[in-house]
Amino acid sequence: MAYVNTTRVARRGLMDRLVALKDSMAAAINSRQVYLRTVAELNALTDRELADLGIARISIPEIAREAAYGK
Repeated sequence: MAYVNTTRVARRGLMDRLVALKDSMAAAINSRQVYLRTVAELNALTDRELADLGIARISIPEIAREAAYGK
């Protein structure tokens, strides 16, 4: 006896692709805002406050990048 399995491939329509594009753009904008806010907040700290946190001023962009985008 033979069995036939069919698998349907869901094709994404134009509207689905537009929604996915909107969602990815919103996520990218959100990540960028987190990055900019983190940089601004860390730059607002004094050198003494940064030293207390164990952060060198030169590493602020890297720390913000990790906060916004992960490692």
